[in-house]
Amino acid sequence: KEGDIVFQDLACSQSEAIKLATHSHYSHVGMILFKSGEPYVYEAVGPVKFTSLQAWIKQGEGSHFVDRRLKNADKVLTPNILQKMEEVAKVFKGKAYDWTFNWSDDEMYCSELVWKIYQRSTGLEIGHLQKLKDFDFSNPVVREQLKEKYGDQVPWEEKVISPEQMFRSDLLTTVASN
Repeated sequence: KEGDIVFQDLACSQSEAIKLATHSHYSHVGMILFKSGEPYVYEAVGPVKFTSLQAWIKQGEGSHFVDRRLKNADKVLTPNILQKMEEVAKVFKGKAYDWTFNWSDDEMYCSELVWKIYQRSTGLEIGHLQKLKDFDFSNPVVREQLKEKYGDQVPWEEKVISPEQMFRSDLLTTVASN
């Protein structure tokens, strides 16, 4: 359904680091929005864009994904709210991918995109915001990604939202898994 949040794992070094740092099975998240009656995933992967649901599923590791929905979606995601979601989403379309996980609206990473669309259109916060320093940096893969992105200037206090925090949100329930 429109507004569902879908999770998957992508095969790349950044995804591996995200999973290790956040203790998650998932490194990527998108949101279902409809175009011409068909489901698309609105995602930040490269520029923010629409990807057909089937193409999105195929890009994931082993084509595995989980679809989670707001528990009270029928009450919250009214036609007016869905319209508002689409309006908020348009603001981010085409924005570059945010490789350094900055909380500004200049660039977007996947979970930031979905979190901000939900928060700005419904007032709901899907998952708890953390600070970069809250993640697990004990693995060498994670430390290597950190060094590559920031050098010696790591923004430890930067606000972030991870796919794992969104996945664990008490506001969501799993409706499909493949």
